[in-house]
Amino acid sequence: MKETLGWAILGTGKIANRFAFALNNLPDRARIVAVGSRRKETASEFADKWGIPGRYVGYEEVVADPDVDIVYIGTPGVFHRRDISMSLNNGKHVLCEKVLTMNEAEAKDVVDLARRKGLFLMEAMWTRFFPLHVRIRELLGAEALGTLRGLIAPFTATVPADPKNRFYDVNLGAGVLLDLGSYGVSWAYNLFGEPEEFTGLASFGDTGADYQSACVLRFAGGQIATITSSMISYDVKEAVVYGNRGKIVVHEPWYKPTAMTVYREGEEPERFEFPLESYNGYEYEALAVMDSILDGKAECEVMPLDESVEIIRILDGIRSQWGFSYPCERET
Repeated sequence: MKETLGWAILGTGKIANRFAFALNNLPDRARIVAVGSRRKETASEFADKWGIPGRYVGYEEVVADPDVDIVYIGTPGVFHRRDISMSLNNGKHVLCEKVLTMNEAEAKDVVDLARRKGLFLMEAMWTRFFPLHVRIRELLGAEALGTLRGLIAPFTATVPADPKNRFYDVNLGAGVLLDLGSYGVSWAYNLFGEPEEFTGLASFGDTGADYQSACVLRFAGGQIATITSSMISYDVKEAVVYGNRGKIVVHEPWYKPTAMTVYREGEEPERFEFPLESYNGYEYEALAVMDSILDGKAECEVMPLDESVEIIRILDGIRSQWGFSYPCERET
């Protein structure tokens, strides 16, 4: 049996709760030893809910806790550079929610710091670790679809209107390109490599955030990826990977998938099921992080740091075409 590692969680929002649920599903591998929140009440409530002994107001004491091996960062994106740097400077490994940072400059800064410290750092792009996406990579490696031609990856939903919610507040990094579109851009990069060219459009809402966006990426092999995102539209979350002799339809939600159908020229469609059972999906990336650390690796091969930096560079480039920057970027 492998060593059990101690986790700290920064933030007590929805994603942090989902991640805590996942870690509690892995009692032989992980234990949550500390949580930090801006308020005592939320820290205590979260700690009571998930059976966490260490509860802190603020984050400095959390990352200094000697029982913590890995820090999971679930704070808004505008705080990621701060929280990653603070964790690394206290000798902790880090798993940080996507996007890794708000822009390429910040990403390079934290990646350089992690490498200087010799500590593990990964962007929490959980989608890549689902068994279904692992199977897709195997099928494409075996040329099951022939020559790859492209990807269509929509991620649209309706978010309840609340200007103070992080989905709307640009001071907290709101906007669907970074929040939803990053899933599709990351997937396209994972399948096809670095794009040769990209472009995008957006519709902005009253708070100044992009409420809808679309981007198109072209790759060296000629593949085209179309990524659409919205937080003011009905759910559209079924994706298609296609080649010249077949396609894979990932049934919704493709970013948290449990089923897909493979269509191949001259063959009957084949459906694959990957039920989550008692998992919620975050377990797969948590296991990958712990395996990497226990194997002495400072990066995960499935989500390498240079790739995260390149993906953020693409997102920066798309925002630059819009002429859009965040207040935190304009202040520096």
